[in-house]
Amino acid sequence: MKMKLTPTLAAGALVLAAINSVYAQYTPPPPPVPFPGFINDYLRKKDPYNAVWDIGGAVRGRYETKNSGLGLPPANDFRDNTTATSVNDNDYYSTKVLARISYTDKWWSAYVEGRSSMTIGDERSRTGAGAVPGTGGNGGPEQDGWVDLHQAYVTIGNHKEFPVSAKIGRQELSYGDERLVGAFAWNNIGRVFDAAKLRWQNAIFTAEAFTSKIVLPVDNKFNTWNDYNLFSGLHISTKKIPKNLAEFYFFARNEDIGAAVSEPFAVLPFQTAAPAARDIYTVGARFKSNPGDFGNWDYTVEGAYQFGEWQATTTSATLDHTAYAFVANIGYTFGDSSMTPRLAIEYAYGSGDSNPNDGKHETFDNLYPTNHKFYGYMDFFSWQNLHNPAISVSITPAKNLTVRADGHLFWLADTSDAWYRANGTTMVRPINSGADSYVGAEADLTVQWKPKKWLAVQAGYSHFFAGDYAKATGASDDADFVYTSVTLDF
Repeated sequence: MKMKLTPTLAAGALVLAAINSVYAQYTPPPPPVPFPGFINDYLRKKDPYNAVWDIGGAVRGRYETKNSGLGLPPANDFRDNTTATSVNDNDYYSTKVLARISYTDKWWSAYVEGRSSMTIGDERSRTGAGAVPGTGGNGGPEQDGWVDLHQAYVTIGNHKEFPVSAKIGRQELSYGDERLVGAFAWNNIGRVFDAAKLRWQNAIFTAEAFTSKIVLPVDNKFNTWNDYNLFSGLHISTKKIPKNLAEFYFFARNEDIGAAVSEPFAVLPFQTAAPAARDIYTVGARFKSNPGDFGNWDYTVEGAYQFGEWQATTTSATLDHTAYAFVANIGYTFGDSSMTPRLAIEYAYGSGDSNPNDGKHETFDNLYPTNHKFYGYMDFFSWQNLHNPAISVSITPAKNLTVRADGHLFWLADTSDAWYRANGTTMVRPINSGADSYVGAEADLTVQWKPKKWLAVQAGYSHFFAGDYAKATGASDDADFVYTSVTLDF
């Protein structure tokens, strides 16, 4: 059963074409200057030449409480017991500490960042009656031990003198708004790659070409790359298209089936070997309006097409992979009003597989995204087999205080395919091609407050309203998610 696509992109383009300076032009404020940290402040005030050093970091503590009647094991995030018939509740606390030191010379620089990722009470990984949550690997999928290496790389080059530079070592990869490739900073561990990257920068465009292997967090062990994974790409951006930042990209994801590490407490897709062998190639483009160039309006449009091969198991047939996805977002900021309200609407689509027996694999591969930002904060969905219209309203009732409300509606693009969670895994439910494609709705309320340049506080509440598809394929009670987070920069 399919849901027909709506002509959202065409309508969005007509709206944008009709927009002119109907209202007085709103100029967004400049982004806040990053806090350099107390150590850097002290060193640079003592001697300006100490600016070649960057020493600092951040500490984040977050408490989360989750409860759901969606059933197990489809939603292990909402788990409080070892049996699949239990009610799903999970309350836990996580800490993430990042500490960095870097040195920059004229033609080279070096950067090292350590990380501690710990959780208390996270029961998602409990596997038996004797398992003790909060210890060892049973501490949960977002626990990675007291100390590990998050990033360590050298950069060679000086773009003021020469257009080409190289960056080699363990590093984050982040492109666009991270719908396909991102650092996944929401996660208590995050995502890094062991990579080599070349950057060519001039007045017309910036181009980056890279090849990498994703790093596998292993609790209480030194993290290493996944030998079964190779991720490469070319990303080009330019501001020479009037009123736009334009980005064009080609990504190649080549993976074999295999157990890279014997670690049962990791989370797909970036912490274990691939669940399928795949050679997937993604071509796409993203256009984002420059701040203020359309007055109070802003927009983002992105589309991607994939081709290649997919093999579900070592003994199954190799399928031709053909898939696509797109998203369009348009917003308006009431710059002359108190509290500077902003209203935005968005539509995202990721293709699904209409027939698992036709020799083709049509489910869009979401690659390595930061999905938490886009398809509901409860992380029930990814950019795969998805229709997602959404609306967002935000206000700034006081300086450094932002309140935002988001509403999402979710349909499967094709009920012959599965329901995919934010981490790329499927909700373990029987596929029901005859079911209604409406999965449910989510409402998110978040508050962000930055009372000091070194202190950030965030809190949120989300509620998921189970729809007809959820009711037709398993447990279907609503779900709730509450969290508070405090980050200190030093």
